[in-house]
Amino acid sequence: MNSELQTKYLHLQTILKKLGSVVIGYSGGVDSTLLLKVAVDTLGDNVLAVIGKSETYPTREYEEAVRMALEFGARYEEVQTEETDNLKFKENPANRCYFCKTELFSKLKVIAQERGIKWIADGTITDDLGDFRPGMKAKQEQNVRSPLLEANMSKADVRALSKHLGLPTWEKGSFACLSSRFPYGMPITKEALKKVDAAETLFRDLGFRSFRVRYHDDKTARIEVGKDELGRLFDEELRTAIVSHLKNLGFTYVTLDLQGYRTGSMNEVLSREDKYQSLKITGGDSIKTV
Repeated sequence: MNSELQTKYLHLQTILKKLGSVVIGYSGGVDSTLLLKVAVDTLGDNVLAVIGKSETYPTREYEEAVRMALEFGARYEEVQTEETDNLKFKENPANRCYFCKTELFSKLKVIAQERGIKWIADGTITDDLGDFRPGMKAKQEQNVRSPLLEANMSKADVRALSKHLGLPTWEKGSFACLSSRFPYGMPITKEALKKVDAAETLFRDLGFRSFRVRYHDDKTARIEVGKDELGRLFDEELRTAIVSHLKNLGFTYVTLDLQGYRTGSMNEVLSREDKYQSLKITGGDSIKTV
């Protein structure tokens, strides 16, 4: 560990010590896993990991999150979130994430109050400030702390520290809830979410590291995989298995995006003005857009 990362690591521990006790919104992703590990090492039983479970949360991610929490010896609970019952969320506007995060953080707030825990925390990092994230407004409204961000930790820092601490998630691909697979304006249903989850489970089982199955309508799937993994899809046997699986799920057209996987590809249709207007409606004008 270099001196700069060591300084950030110590700063993170100091922040957590000052919090004293904390409920962590835990997804099992790279960032929240590191936060949970350091929090448990620092605060012990004064940490409660809460996994928000709904149709937007991939099945395998949930299973891995539970396994990691148990390995850390962390106290954890599950809470059912009902963002898919929220009409505004189901309409899938550009600020959809605001409604999802509001649902999650509201549930975490109730749990924290019932357990006598003062703080709620999430895994936001510095990289998140340069992206289009309407959910940041919900975080501000619910007074959610972001210890990794406060310690000025980037994704590269998180991966490096995770590797140093021996966490298997250090090289895990980026995670996002399944609602991000749908074009803005297309209604999100529980059935469609389950369809995407089943499709992506196959890619995870096949060992792909970075991937998304984008749902463009009930007949069309657009596959994104990491650029260094694109070549695998030209293996006839593998490609045939993937097409067969997705067709069995109900897709008629199985397409491959030759640009490969990239985060937030559904945001590419949004202009800067679209992003600004959606944040303005949400009340998050101050959030940086790119």
